[in-house]
Amino acid sequence: MDRPAPGYAPEACELSWWRRGLAQGAGYMFPSLSFLFIPIFLLRDTPHIVVTTVLITLIGALSTGTSWIMHTTETIRWLWLFGLMLLIVAVGVVTDGDAKPAYFVAFPAAVAAVLLPWTDARLVILVIALLGGGYSLVEGDAFGVVLAVTAATIGITIGATLEAQHTRRQLELAEERTAVLAVAAERERIGRDLHDILGHSLTTIAVKADLAERLIGRDDDALRTEIRQLAEIARQSLSDVRATASGMREVRLGPELAAARAVLLAAGVAPITPRSLPQLGDDTSELFGYVVREGVTNVVRHADATRCVIECDSSGISVADDGVGITGPGEGSGIAGLRTRLDAAGGTFEVESTPQGTRITARLGTTP
Repeated sequence: MDRPAPGYAPEACELSWWRRGLAQGAGYMFPSLSFLFIPIFLLRDTPHIVVTTVLITLIGALSTGTSWIMHTTETIRWLWLFGLMLLIVAVGVVTDGDAKPAYFVAFPAAVAAVLLPWTDARLVILVIALLGGGYSLVEGDAFGVVLAVTAATIGITIGATLEAQHTRRQLELAEERTAVLAVAAERERIGRDLHDILGHSLTTIAVKADLAERLIGRDDDALRTEIRQLAEIARQSLSDVRATASGMREVRLGPELAAARAVLLAAGVAPITPRSLPQLGDDTSELFGYVVREGVTNVVRHADATRCVIECDSSGISVADDGVGITGPGEGSGIAGLRTRLDAAGGTFEVESTPQGTRITARLGTTP
């Protein structure tokens, strides 16, 4: 697969041809073309000055034209660079060495830096500099060696700068993707938590409202108690929703078990809960609290059960009922949310359902 040119700017493709060239560095190449007039001036008395001038002009054209071929395939870009190097060799041959090749090596070094991927460009730049500097050294041309070193410095500087810019762009894109994923994860968390809160709370309110309706005209004291509890549940739900939005809500197993007993009793389901709880870390207690909340909500809303058994130890918890089992099209979003929580904690989550009842089991891989 073709690798993009380091100097390639995708946003420049929609521009006119001359704007595209400027956007991809042609403006930086134009000033350097003035140096090409120096060898033409020095070689003006040679017999092949016309051919030499044409070749040097082509060197300038290919050097500048680099800015317009960055969108092409990697093969074409390599051929472009080789063509530029062949022109430099041709100038040396035509002038019988009077035109020092090292004088021109800065041009292919810069072209390699903007056309070739950095892993290839740095090697090509060093080879170009070594060839130009080695030839100058053999010829005893100290100035040519200096020019070769300068060409390597220019090429490496351009290539390293472009690579740094590319790395910075990649980091910026990675940060943007991370921010998008973080927003999506936060939305998912809020949606999952709101489902857990409101599903449980609204189920409790519905059960207690039904109980209060049955108590009208029969037991005024009990009716007032249920109404007070309805108000407390509504206020607590509002507080939980606000805390969820700010990420500060705390769910713990102990309070969830107490709330589960109350809602099960109000719904006419006999609760069987642990007499004591194991020592649990905050994360585990929160996770088990969510399991109890979702499990009991499903028992009250869907199971048509007479009994609910909650069992817990330091590495797992289960909620079982003797109801009709899962009769709908499949697991709801609450169960899916629990699976997500258990997966994130490195645990497992299982649902076993038969016409004789349903059991959900959450288990952690290690004891907290």
